[in-house]
Parts: sequence; structure tokens; C-alpha cells
Amino acid sequence: MFKKFILIVCGSFVGCFLAFTFFLLSAIVSSIAFLKTAGSFTTFNSVVQGKSVLKIDLDATIEERAKPTMDMFSYMGVTSQSTTYGLDELLSAINNAANNSNIEGILLQCGGISASPATLQEVRRALAHFKQESGKWIVAYGNMGIAQADYYLASLADSILINPVASVDIHGLASVSPYYKDLLDNVGVDVQVLRVGTFKSAVEPYILNSMSDANRLQQEQYIGSIWADLRDSIAAGRGMDPAAIDSLANGLLLSKQPEELLKDNIIDGICYFDSLRTLLKDRVGIDADDDLHVATPADLATLPTNGNSGNEIAVVYAVGEIDGAISIPGMKNDGIDSEELTDLIIDLAKDDHVKGMVLRVNSPGGSAHGSEQIWSAVQKFKQSGKPIAVSMGDYTASGGYYISCAADRIFAEPTTITGSIGIFGLIPNGQKLFENKLGIHFDGVKSNENADAGASILGLAAKPLTPTQVAAMQNYVNNGYELFVKRCADGRNVSTDSIKMIAEGRVWDGKTAITIGLVDQLGDLQDAIAWTAKQAGFDEGDYGTGSYPTLSTDIPMMLQSPYFSSTTDKLKQDMGLFYESYENLQRILHRHHILCLMPEVTLQ
Repeated sequence: MFKKFILIVCGSFVGCFLAFTFFLLSAIVSSIAFLKTAGSFTTFNSVVQGKSVLKIDLDATIEERAKPTMDMFSYMGVTSQSTTYGLDELLSAINNAANNSNIEGILLQCGGISASPATLQEVRRALAHFKQESGKWIVAYGNMGIAQADYYLASLADSILINPVASVDIHGLASVSPYYKDLLDNVGVDVQVLRVGTFKSAVEPYILNSMSDANRLQQEQYIGSIWADLRDSIAAGRGMDPAAIDSLANGLLLSKQPEELLKDNIIDGICYFDSLRTLLKDRVGIDADDDLHVATPADLATLPTNGNSGNEIAVVYAVGEIDGAISIPGMKNDGIDSEELTDLIIDLAKDDHVKGMVLRVNSPGGSAHGSEQIWSAVQKFKQSGKPIAVSMGDYTASGGYYISCAADRIFAEPTTITGSIGIFGLIPNGQKLFENKLGIHFDGVKSNENADAGASILGLAAKPLTPTQVAAMQNYVNNGYELFVKRCADGRNVSTDSIKMIAEGRVWDGKTAITIGLVDQLGDLQDAIAWTAKQAGFDEGDYGTGSYPTLSTDIPMMLQSPYFSSTTDKLKQDMGLFYESYENLQRILHRHHILCLMPEVTLQ
């Protein structure tokens, strides 16, 4: 009897396993078949009905590029709750909406957009172009409220409306950084710092409890400049004086009632969501009983794929930290792999169809060695006789500037953060932790005086560097800095002394960067593409663009769903606010290279 029971259980288990396996393979095969007909990365445009509204949900995150979303589970109707736009997708949708006769206007559904100032500037510019070129309307609505970043976009709308119990937040910009010195002291970890650059403040959180005077000076300068740009745009959009916006920000606008906001010209109306539908139907020109047709950015976006035939301007994305997570166990590397990017740029230099390149850089830097390899690849591309421009995104600093400086022309947004020409290394020493708190002691023999330099456990040095070793390592860092400065001087056709005057690790905003010679022109990615095409001898319409590296919808990517999230995603979810500190600690323990990296900056 028991034997029969076991056989039944085993048979049921095998049957369930086979059924699940068949289901999984069928879904994968179906997805692959569908994707093969769609190409490696295609925007799946829906048919936009007449008298439609393009609805842009601002309860979202904006990244540089739209990623393939045809994973196995979304194909079956299971999707993630969070919204992520690619900047390329969003800009394309807004521009296409201007020329689409089925789109009557745009609704900005405010909800707390997550994006840096430079990204927001590109989106706002596209919205302004939409209004100017098409004559169509934009309505912004805040159901729960309108956050500051949302309001920056909404300020150029024809009407800003909020729910009767909603609020508007304008408070200015601030940069807040955690400092870990006391924490490290408490656990018995000393951090030895090797750096060049008075303003190279990325090391400060590990050796200080508050920011240095030099760091405070540079942050006050670039944050003040960025805020002035955002504030002036808001004021112009609402027909107000910039000083009035500052006054409202100083008074904590969040506490004001909707009626006061209406009186102060911050909003244009107050209504519940159902009344908003009625208002939009009236603007569209349909009856109150008719359905309101809504299109999404994905419905309207048309994105370039890889390998356009004929005359192509290649757009190469360099996004994230350079070689930042390659050696960190369990941490997803969403940044720049210097080896892969180097190979890609050299391949494009050899491609006869590619007539020029725009390097789209959104990076705080990273490995000095990796930066040098990418710089070398950019040089090889220039030697092919093809023009190359750099389009700076939110952050193009330190190693990000290193890989940009050799370009023929550099474009930046006014609020781009750039510069930070400096170099440093961090060596965490755990001797006090090991000996005084854990009771671990080290002993050994060596053939030469410095043979044991670098002996470590769990990423922590077993003992501090000796004065001789510190001097040698500092000399190594100094050499790296001199090379960095030379690369910048050669790329910008100026003397090394003039670069050193604006270097020292100092961070600059894009608008100031033009006045000191780090940037050539204020402009976005499209401006950089147009300039490169013109340098290659093409008029508008005579060339195509291709986006690189390839974003392919392969099987591993299909498995990246809510059910198969990465270790990094799980840690972020479980640790919440503590994840950033954990990540910083992991980076210190696992970095084994000298860094060209700007400090962490959170503008809020």
C-alpha cells in the first residue's frame, strides 16, 4: 500500500514537472518566434485612434534608453507595477505626437518623476517644441500632488490642475551626503586615502564627518547655477518673476491650500479626476458619454535600431560607472564595461556604413585604467577620419570626462554636471577590527621589505601601508593625474597648466563649463547628431542613425521579470534606504584600481 502511495506521489510530481517544463518551453518558443518577426529591438506601436490624448505618467523613472519589455511574462499579460521610460522613447513619442493628426494634446499625469535636471531639461524642451510646432495643448494634472520635478515640466502647460486635496511642492535644490568616518572608527576600520585634487571630494565620506570647505564651495556654485536655470524656466512658463519663485520655495509651498495656489498663479484650476475626464473630452471635441482614447509613449515612439544601411551616424551610449561592479560578487553591472565599449568603438571605426559617431555619455567615471582604454578607442575612431561628438547627459564627470575630452565637439545641457578632473585611491585598513574586536592576528615571513604590501582579508588590508608604501602609491596616483590632465589638454587644444587651473577634482555645471573651456556648446543629443552629420557632409534626411550597444531580447533578458529578479533587485527591495550605504561599502572593499570618479550627488 505504501509502495503504491509512493508511486502515485512520484507520478504526480513527474507529471507536474513535465507540464511546467512544457509550459515554460512553449512560452519561450512563442516569444522567440514573435521577437524574430519584430527584430532585435522594435517599438511595438499600437494603432492610435482619432481624437486621442498622449498620456505621460510622471509616476516613473527616466533612463537613457528604452529597454526591451517583451519578457516571457509580459507576453502573457503579467507586467511590473513600476513605470520606466527611456529618454529616447519619451522624446520620440513627444516629437511624433506633434505630427500625428490623431493626437489632440498631451496630458502630464503628475506623480513624482525620478530624473536628474539635465534629463528633465531635454523632456521640457521637447514639450515646448511640441506646443510651438503643432499648436496643440498640454494639460498637467496632480491627483495626489505635484512634486518639484513634475512642476518643472508642468510649468509650460496650458493648464495646471490639481485635486481639491492635492498640493504643489517647490523647495529648491539640496545635496545631502552621508559621512561614514565615525561608523568606520567604531568598527575599527581606517581608510588610507591617496588622491590628487583639493576638490576631489569622493573620498570625504570615509575620512570626515562633514564636508570640507572646498567641497562646500563647489557644491554651492553648481547647485546654485542649476537651481537658477530650473527656477527661471518655471518662472518663464508661468509668467512670473524668478524672485517670486524663490519666495514661494522659501515659504514651503507644500503647506499651501489649493485656493492659495490658484491665487498665487501656481495652478490654473481645481478639480476631481472625473471632472478632468470631462475637461479633456471637451478639449478633444467628443461628447461627455464617449470614451476618451488615450495613447502611451510606447504607442508613438519610433526608435532607431542597429546597423542602418547607407550613411549612418552611430549613437553609442556610455552609461553608468566605468568598470564599477565587475569584481563585486552578486552585484549587477549596469555600468560601462570598458573592454566591450572599446571593442565596439573600434569596430564602428572600421564599418564603412558608419560615417560619424556621437558618444552619449552619462557617467560619473570609475576605473582610471578603463577610462584610458576607452579614450584610446575614441582616438582610433578620430584617426579613421570620421567626425565624433560627445553628448553629455546628467553626469559626465571624472572618468566620464576622460572618455569625452578627445571628441571633436562636446555638447552639454546647462544642468549637466561635468569636470571633476582628479584621481584617487582608497585603501581600507582593518587591523583594529581584526586585532581589537575580532581577536585575529597576522604573522608571516617575506623575502623582501614590501612583499606583504596589500595582504588582506575580506577586502580589508591586514595592516596600514608604511610611509614608503604610501609615497610609492601616491606617486602612482600623481602619474595617473598627470596623464588625465594631459589627455584633457590635448583634447581641448590647451596647455596642461590651463587645465590644472580648473581641475583639482572640481565639479562644474554645464553652463559654467562652457566659459572655462570644458564644453563647446549647449545642446542635446539631437544637436550633437546634427552637427556630426554636417561634419560628415550630410544634410538632414540624407543619413540614418543607429543605437549601440545592441539591446537584444534574448532568453536571459526574458527571464528578468518580477518572478526572476536579480540579487541586486532583491537587496534593494529588502534593505530599502540602507542599500546605498551597503553598496558603497561593497565598492570600497572590492575596488582594486585607481579611480577617476566624482562623488555621489543626490539633488532633491
